[in-house]
Amino acid sequence: MSDISSADAFEMKRQTRGRLWRYAPLVLWMAAIFFASTSELSASHTALVLEPLIRWFWPRISNEAIALVHLLVRKAGHFGEYTILGLFAARAFRNSTHRSLRRHWFLAAAVLICFYALTDEYHQSFVPSRTASIYDSMIDMSGGLTALVLITLWRLIRRRKQKRIDAANSSAVHR
Repeated sequence: MSDISSADAFEMKRQTRGRLWRYAPLVLWMAAIFFASTSELSASHTALVLEPLIRWFWPRISNEAIALVHLLVRKAGHFGEYTILGLFAARAFRNSTHRSLRRHWFLAAAVLICFYALTDEYHQSFVPSRTASIYDSMIDMSGGLTALVLITLWRLIRRRKQKRIDAANSSAVHR
């Protein structure tokens, strides 16, 4: 005979689905970042796609301008991929079943972002076609932390708006 009742089994399945719903996007995005750090998305490989595209839009562009656009697109990619990481980390930690993680979601997400940005560049130091750069780590961290700050501001604005609505409703009831 099983020690787990059907109600307990259902609750365990529900909790597992909840964790999967919260953390799977975060883990999958971290795997995507790891893949992006391989030789598959090195500068030489992205140039093969980006240069013809740039030349199609601007046929008379100089090689120096192409190099600059390529650099800017790659750095924007760093910022963007970590902005998304910040969004997924905030989503996972703000909705955690662990009270302390929910309460300190910003700090937990910030630590994860910074740690992953540094280890990402460390990983790149072992890939022959890549170079590790602390500046790229700083761009990564900036993207992730920007997402966390924007989420915090958005939540603050929503809370203030709700307080105004609640105060207006309360004063209307008391008239």
